[in-house]
Amino acid sequence: MAAFFKSRHRWKRTSCFPILTRNLTGKYECDMVVIGGGSGGLACSKEAAVLGQKVAVLDYVEPSAKGTKWGLGGTCVNVGCIPKKLMHQAALLGTAVKDARKYGWKIKDPVSHDWETMAEAVQNHVRSLNWGHRVQLQDKKVKYLNVKGSLVDEHTVRGMTKSGKEFFLTAKNIVIATGGRPKYPTHIPGAMEHGITSDDIFWLKEAPGKTLVVGASYVALECAGFLTGIGQDTTVMVRSIALRGFDQQMAGLVTDYMQAYGTRFAWGCVPQRVDKLPSGALQVTWANTHTGREEMDSFDSVLWAMGRAPETKALGLDKVGVELNRDTGKIVVGADESTSVSSIYAFGDIGEGRPELTPTAIKAGRLLARRLAGQSTQLMNYDNVATTVFTPLEYGCVGLSEEEAVGRYGQDSIEVYHAFYKPLEFTVAERDASQCYIKVVCERGGEQRILGLHFTGPNAGEVTQGFAMGLRCGATLSHLKETVGIHPTCAEELTKVSITKRSGLDATTTGC
Repeated sequence: MAAFFKSRHRWKRTSCFPILTRNLTGKYECDMVVIGGGSGGLACSKEAAVLGQKVAVLDYVEPSAKGTKWGLGGTCVNVGCIPKKLMHQAALLGTAVKDARKYGWKIKDPVSHDWETMAEAVQNHVRSLNWGHRVQLQDKKVKYLNVKGSLVDEHTVRGMTKSGKEFFLTAKNIVIATGGRPKYPTHIPGAMEHGITSDDIFWLKEAPGKTLVVGASYVALECAGFLTGIGQDTTVMVRSIALRGFDQQMAGLVTDYMQAYGTRFAWGCVPQRVDKLPSGALQVTWANTHTGREEMDSFDSVLWAMGRAPETKALGLDKVGVELNRDTGKIVVGADESTSVSSIYAFGDIGEGRPELTPTAIKAGRLLARRLAGQSTQLMNYDNVATTVFTPLEYGCVGLSEEEAVGRYGQDSIEVYHAFYKPLEFTVAERDASQCYIKVVCERGGEQRILGLHFTGPNAGEVTQGFAMGLRCGATLSHLKETVGIHPTCAEELTKVSITKRSGLDATTTGC
């Protein structure tokens, strides 16, 4: 590490770790120091390095409450998008095996799933990504430091090793991209002691068994979905609504499908305590707000999925005057990702009001790097960002939900086109398609600009991605209807929507 900076500074060593002796020249060791080695931080640092900036990345993952730890790459790579999608695929394959019999495949019973085989394969892939990120940083001459980073002043970062040794780095600009971690309901007795979170589920060595998933966020439903799909007895406990922030009609279709395919839901229930029984099982006690009664059941695992908290507490933000939102704990940022301190920037999940999505963090990070290197003035556009919930019946969306459109424009100023359709794959397999649905929310007047597009069905992410570009380009209903669909696909149904909710007509598609 000393070699990286030796042209500008002298170092003194304590034990084996270099400690910076600050100079008085006014120069900085780095053009940019990034705190956080997740998808966004890595994208920002690599882009800056490509543009000729001298960059260092500080990344250290505190083990979860259960002791789970992982390598470089952040939530998405290690305990989020990647392992989630792979385990979702494992569940889809289980459904495909059942469908295969209808298509003539001779499959002997019993068909079973082996958690250990799946988990090892998924974890090995994740480790390969960890290694790949380190190689990419090295190739682009980004200095990677596996240490905890915190702020000393507007141009200085303190790094602390696992053993407690510290050093300091100075930089023209400091970028914070530390993301967030799952919340534990610490007010519930036994919650932290006996529960796990999404930081742990993908790294379990054994199947979680009968599982209670507490929460109804997309993380909760995705985990419950793949657990059910691979044969685990799974219950989702929901205090109020599912998929808060998403279109609620679509959310209802997602949970209806999950219930039809084996996931149980405890609606209107609030956990009170978790106790470990002599047998090793976890007894969960909760209040049922519908009946007013206290209820309980035993589970092998309790997965808390009740939202995420930003990783801001250990950064020393208060010492340098970086403004936080008091309610959320997130950093208040401007359109250019700037904070209240001119040389400090923040983006990704840690930024107030920003979508908690990996692709937005990656793009925002790259654009920030270009601006700080003086190569661009382009700002990140956070409007019409598409996303998909990878539940057993996938849900893809881009733009406004119906509720948001009504709130922004008024009920009389929007038109909602919709259709229930049946994927061709479901026909021979005799699968229920009553939750496969399309909704296109438009302005009612003029060219009927599309405000939001929603789709539940197979491969929802692949379907939604292309239409997202259309919304970026100002797509209208006529653009959609003038597009020739690819037949036979689920996506083509979007090009054929013609029934409005306002009409009250049956929106079920028939024939080709």
